[in-house]
Amino acid sequence: MRIHAVHTLYDHRLSQSTRPFLARGGSIPRCKHCMLLPYLCICSIKQTVDSQSAFLLLMYDDEILKPSNTGRLIADLIPDTQAYIWSRTEPNPAMLALLNETTWQPIVVFPDEYATTERTLMPSPITSHLNEGKRPLFILLDGTWAQAKKMFRKSPYLDAFPVLSFSPEKLSQYIMRKATKDNQLATAEVASLVLDSLGEVDNAHLLTLLFSTFKENYLIGKSRQQLPEDSCQQRLISAFAQR
Repeated sequence: MRIHAVHTLYDHRLSQSTRPFLARGGSIPRCKHCMLLPYLCICSIKQTVDSQSAFLLLMYDDEILKPSNTGRLIADLIPDTQAYIWSRTEPNPAMLALLNETTWQPIVVFPDEYATTERTLMPSPITSHLNEGKRPLFILLDGTWAQAKKMFRKSPYLDAFPVLSFSPEKLSQYIMRKATKDNQLATAEVASLVLDSLGEVDNAHLLTLLFSTFKENYLIGKSRQQLPEDSCQQRLISAFAQR
């Protein structure tokens, strides 16, 4: 079991709570690493992959505590994933230092309707926008849609970075939490689009399968059912075995 940045941030945020977290489903006993019911835990299945990309999850306060959050799935798969709690007035110094490291090329992933034209990048091929000798660091704003918009508007340290935007034809299959708009995607789904735009098709497929497995197990757990024979979990196990 690999402990990554999202697990560490979860423990830190939980230690700061002065009262029990009362989100829907938050009181049910769960595996603290995958947030699924123990009999549906997928921790033993998950593997990391080699990737050119890195991700920075900027999470809105309580988002890290929500069992339905999918940002942790990115860190499960992509080794270079960092996670920080967002603050309007006191951004994390370690995060700011990371954004200023010359080895990285930070790119904010957000709808282009909220960014100026000169900041917007075309998603295909994204590699044409990368500077030689630098690795892309994709910044994902993790929260509700209203919270993500607030983070985008009120984080001046992100204003200098280009914005990568997607308009996926396929509507989100994320039904654990209802989005305000039909074309709003879960954080893991967005990361899958990013990986695909880099040409990392296999990694994108694995993240999509991991997301589908998490979604299926999460919903099955709500009704205390058993996994079907042709479960997403079985397809994920097969996909990892074929690598």
